[in-house]
Amino acid sequence: MRRRRYHRVREGPFPPSGRAQDGPPIDPVTPEGLSPTVRDGSATSGPVLDAAVFDPGPGGLIPELRWRGMFHAASDGLEARLGSGRPITAYIGFDPSGPWLHIGHLVPIFGLIQLQRHGGRPIALVGGGTGMIGDPSGRSSERNLLSREQLEANVASIRPQLERFLDFSGPLAARMVNNLDWLEPIRLLDFLRDVGKHFTIPYMLAKDSVQVRLEGGLSFTEFSYMLIQATDYQHLHREHGVELQMGGADQWGNITAGLELIRRTSEGRPDGSPHAYALAYPLLLNASGAKFGKSESGDSVWLHPDGTSPYAFYQHWLNTDDRDVATHLRWFTTFEPERTLALDAAVAEHPERREAQRELALDITARVHGEVAAAQARADSAALFGPEPLRDPAVFERLHAGTRGFEAVLADGLTAAAVLADAGVLASRSEARRLIQNGGLTINGESIGDPNAPMPAPIAGEWWDVRIGKRRREIGRAKPS
Repeated sequence: MRRRRYHRVREGPFPPSGRAQDGPPIDPVTPEGLSPTVRDGSATSGPVLDAAVFDPGPGGLIPELRWRGMFHAASDGLEARLGSGRPITAYIGFDPSGPWLHIGHLVPIFGLIQLQRHGGRPIALVGGGTGMIGDPSGRSSERNLLSREQLEANVASIRPQLERFLDFSGPLAARMVNNLDWLEPIRLLDFLRDVGKHFTIPYMLAKDSVQVRLEGGLSFTEFSYMLIQATDYQHLHREHGVELQMGGADQWGNITAGLELIRRTSEGRPDGSPHAYALAYPLLLNASGAKFGKSESGDSVWLHPDGTSPYAFYQHWLNTDDRDVATHLRWFTTFEPERTLALDAAVAEHPERREAQRELALDITARVHGEVAAAQARADSAALFGPEPLRDPAVFERLHAGTRGFEAVLADGLTAAAVLADAGVLASRSEARRLIQNGGLTINGESIGDPNAPMPAPIAGEWWDVRIGKRRREIGRAKPS
């Protein structure tokens, strides 16, 4: 009998090179994609809650991912393999193109968290080798190639960040590996003989990550990426017993290429079961339709205090749109279903209290920065948005960094209007004077009523607490003239 050359997923059989995403069409996760019970919190019982009693072992992984909206597709046989109850080792790749991980990495991180919670052993693969090439998936242009030194520094920064999320001790200890360790020694001719011969050009051209780049141009370097990722999976399968690769839906083609390479280079099993499996999670969008992973301003939100302060990190999650918070509670916490559904109901009944956002922000900030920093960020947030003027220099220091406060030179004779306009807090001196005339400016608790009034002395010789109208507050720092 001729062996099949495709991989089945739960929705049906698709050739790994055939469909646009080499599997089921990608249905992005948005609040509208959740069930009514999940969306509006209108029920705390019924099918959604009944389905949320999960086997704590491997067999409960996919049901929990489904409940949380984190399941897109799985290759044939994975549910049966997990249902056997035997622990499984799985990996996800992390691109070290930035100095730290950012919130977009939380999607694969929580995939590994859920795996470990259900008795699986997670491996985080850091692409010290593939990072030299760049993954074309989800890209509209060629990546800028980083130097070896920069990649090494980025790789070194990742392990301490992952330790905030995964348990690196015990019988199911997480492990971090760097694919540069096995990719670098491979010789070109060996790679072409041992890997390249198993993939045809039509197979590779049909991948969605390639198709979307053909018109604008795709280098051979990025074109070869899927073969290198397949080599990673084959190496981890042979050397570490990895049976499962997890990733985003846009990675499905690359993941199934690994399955194909493993199938072609392994002896068939007597029972016909696969040697390895694939699991994909959906593309996550926010309520505005933008891909999850950036702040409202478009900046990266880093999982490191040198990139994003604990206060700014907390505030990012506190500002979660009501339409997104149900999804984020499921994806980025391990709250039990009952607690999650109760927070859904709180959003529906009293959205102005932002109870779900507060729980989400505190929990994820504690994971990333620790409980002490999370509690401090919550207190600073309450201080910034409270009615009382600030007095503590330490609070000023944190808020100035977290809110990207302004700096200004305090020189003799400068008015408050001039200082704020020159520092860019207000668009112009004339706008500042109009604001003052309309009673809209308070500095360090003092209402400024005269457009020609001097800038008040900074608190502790350094800080200004500036309120503009009813909603805006700026933290300023005096710098030497």
